[in-house]
Amino acid sequence: MIVDDSEINRSILADMLGEEFEIIEAEDGVCAVGEMKRLGSEISLVMLDIVMPKMDGFGVLAVMNKNHWIEDIPVVMISAESISTYVERAYDLGVTDYISRPFDASVVRRRVMNTIMLYAKQKRLVDLVADQIYEKEKNSSLMVTILSHIVEFRNGESGLHVLHISTITELLLKNISQRSEKYHLSSEEISLIATASALHDIGKIAIPSEVLNKPGRFTDEEFAIMKKHSMIGANMLNDLPFHQDEPLVKVAYEICRWHHERYDGRGYPDGLAGEEIPISAQIVALADVYDALTSERVYKKAYSHEKAIEMILNGECGAFNPLLMECLTDIADSLQEEIKGNSINRSNQREMRKIADEMLRHEELSASERTLRLLEHERTKYQFFASMSQEIQFEYTSTPAMVTISEWGARRLGLNGIIMEPQGSPQVLATIGEDDLKAISKALHETRTDAPVVQHECKIIIDSEPRWHRIVCRAIWSQDEPPQYTGAIGKAVDIHQERTELIDLKHMAFHDGLTGLLNHTHAKEQIREKLIHHSDSKFALAIVDLDYFKSANDTYGHIFGDHVLKYMADKLHENIRRDDIAARVGGDEFLIFLEYQTGLDMMIDRIFYSLIGEYEGFRISVSMGIARTDIIGRDYDDLFRCADQALYEVKRKGRGQYQFYETIENKKETASALSPIDEDYQEESAGRGHTEEHN
Repeated sequence: MIVDDSEINRSILADMLGEEFEIIEAEDGVCAVGEMKRLGSEISLVMLDIVMPKMDGFGVLAVMNKNHWIEDIPVVMISAESISTYVERAYDLGVTDYISRPFDASVVRRRVMNTIMLYAKQKRLVDLVADQIYEKEKNSSLMVTILSHIVEFRNGESGLHVLHISTITELLLKNISQRSEKYHLSSEEISLIATASALHDIGKIAIPSEVLNKPGRFTDEEFAIMKKHSMIGANMLNDLPFHQDEPLVKVAYEICRWHHERYDGRGYPDGLAGEEIPISAQIVALADVYDALTSERVYKKAYSHEKAIEMILNGECGAFNPLLMECLTDIADSLQEEIKGNSINRSNQREMRKIADEMLRHEELSASERTLRLLEHERTKYQFFASMSQEIQFEYTSTPAMVTISEWGARRLGLNGIIMEPQGSPQVLATIGEDDLKAISKALHETRTDAPVVQHECKIIIDSEPRWHRIVCRAIWSQDEPPQYTGAIGKAVDIHQERTELIDLKHMAFHDGLTGLLNHTHAKEQIREKLIHHSDSKFALAIVDLDYFKSANDTYGHIFGDHVLKYMADKLHENIRRDDIAARVGGDEFLIFLEYQTGLDMMIDRIFYSLIGEYEGFRISVSMGIARTDIIGRDYDDLFRCADQALYEVKRKGRGQYQFYETIENKKETASALSPIDEDYQEESAGRGHTEEHN
């Protein structure tokens, strides 16, 4: 488009450009703006005069900047005005070039061609970078979703739970950012928190499935186990060997640890209140509650959207930041539509459009700086998720022939992160055998676009030792017809380590995380097995309570209290036989289960006095209640109840003793009626209350 109030000037310029271009003419700035509104980015270049009636060239440039047209349409200024202030102002407003009259045809043609080519290359660069980042973003999102879905799969929840939490979190973050300067968050921070929200429940991987998927209410002991998942998830992130300072890790830690805290201070694990709770954890907590209410779970049916909003606003599901309640009310009408219409692919496409727009708008950054910044962001996310999985991950491209190994994987193998011509590389061949390398390459080349995944088991040299690994690869095929093989992505998993991790995971599910003793749930299963399969044997069940334990926490702190509990567990383990069972029931209560023929009194007496003593200045005193199968019967619940009643009687008398159930004074022998002691016990148990439904 040529914009000049002089028809002769427009004619001369049109002749100079010849028939290679489709020419549009505008006689003033107002006409030029009208054509740009109509045609938009179809205009390849504007040749703009400065001095014109109605609207001069600077006015046109101001409108183009206001509407961001200057980012898509290059402008070459044409004028007889050569004053330096005019030229500087034109460049400040975004013109690409400045041509002074009189015109030289060859100069005009060359500058027009150069400008159009420059913008075309810039657009191609933006598209290329956006495509590359899109693929990286898609892979990162996919990895987050897979890691989180593993947790949700064990929890019997929908695979969409993670995506729903991310969507609701993003909506709430945007709303609260607009409402309050106190919580003003950049688009990058919102995206970071929404991504990290996918990891909110990773600690559930260590919770026993019988607790995780239990229908109905938890017992006190089960709820205590369930509550551990927030600290387990936080510790998993805190124990990462690297990337501790990365924003994603820090935000994910906040969310994992504190998304079950309550605004009134009655949450867990730390009892934080109000603004002590990071806003990221507050918002994910609210998103988690809403999605849990509106989704079907093993312990409940799904509530309607309207009922869920009503329950949250009425305070039936916990205490939340009042400002967040206002945000939830704001987005309530559009919330269902956003959740249903959202998908990983659509989210990525929207994000990529934002990135491309941002790249064009920030003139102060060169293309290379923008590209490096965005790619560095993707690299950081990729490295973080690769380190979380602790797998050797790699990417292979056939042109150029190059393999890129994840940072954790390269250190594990002792190789460079990038290796050119890997098939002939001495480094690679010293790590994996040539025959195995050829077998993998052959299998990848023989895949189809609809079945691109191959597996291969072989030995890989790690620290000079051969170790069996399972290599899983996905071939990458081009969109050409026919498709061309362009490379592969994959991972190598240490088979021995994989089995060890499964064993460790099983151990975590069966044992108390602090003391290493069996947890109550698994101890109960083992005891019931013994009661059924050893019908001729006599057994005793004892509940051990650590006296005055609260004073240890209050006087020396909770860390010291944890050490006291570990000391008690060690003492118990040392003083029972190999076939006996010791478990932590919860809090400061322990359980032991013994087989005996004769001499039970002596066994209990020995164990009781072995536990009494001192730990770093703190006096250890215990109370014990014991129930026997030859008195009570062989039902576990009856044994536990009677041992607990005997323990209660010891506490009533002043602690620091042990007592058998049958020695309780005035007890009734029938199981159908409760004695006065039984009633006291029942009242105390009722006073403990039931924990809220797990959510």
